[in-house]
Amino acid sequence: MLDPKTLQFLVKLKKNNSREWFNSHRDDYENAKDNFIELVNKILAEVGKLDQDLSVLTYKDCIFRINRDVRFSKNKDPYKTNMAAYFVKGGKKSWLAGYYFHCEPGGKSFIGGGLYGGEPDQIKKVRQEIDYNWTEFKSILENKAFKKTFGDLSREEGMSLVREPKGYDKDNPAIDYIKLKNFIVSVPVSDEELTTPQLAKKIVTFFATMQPLLHFLNRAMED
Repeated sequence: MLDPKTLQFLVKLKKNNSREWFNSHRDDYENAKDNFIELVNKILAEVGKLDQDLSVLTYKDCIFRINRDVRFSKNKDPYKTNMAAYFVKGGKKSWLAGYYFHCEPGGKSFIGGGLYGGEPDQIKKVRQEIDYNWTEFKSILENKAFKKTFGDLSREEGMSLVREPKGYDKDNPAIDYIKLKNFIVSVPVSDEELTTPQLAKKIVTFFATMQPLLHFLNRAMED
């Protein structure tokens, strides 16, 4: 679980996103950071049992820095107003599909995973895998636990091509998934859920539900 003070810190940071304020509240940040690390360590202890490749990870391999890279952004706020962790083979800089937890008060927290922002060659391999193994991919998406938890892969604006990619027919039974540019799932987490003792268990349970999808995606890219 997360301490309510961790959420309070993020709320205050959103209202006071400056280095001056951050430095004057550094102790609050360190406490919030330690609290998030504690949660991530609990997740790692369990997710390592699901996936041997993740058993060697430490929290440093998973947690993102709170500092923002503002060099190429119009938004010059120096800090992120969330805490997040990515659990993936090779650590958070890996190009593979992985499991993600995002903590951001105000109803913006979520548990997710998959492949986001992949390189063209990666996307090409995933599309080919879906095409060649449509029956297997379809069975993953139609699994009862998967459908109950995630519904389907994300189809938010910008997630899919307008037309089918070159080499694929519009009548292909898998075309709605072949057209995707990102292959991700997510489920929201309320602010109230963030502070319950069951948080880590819920996150790992949802990770386990999406595991077949991630294995399918990574098999396509690693082969």
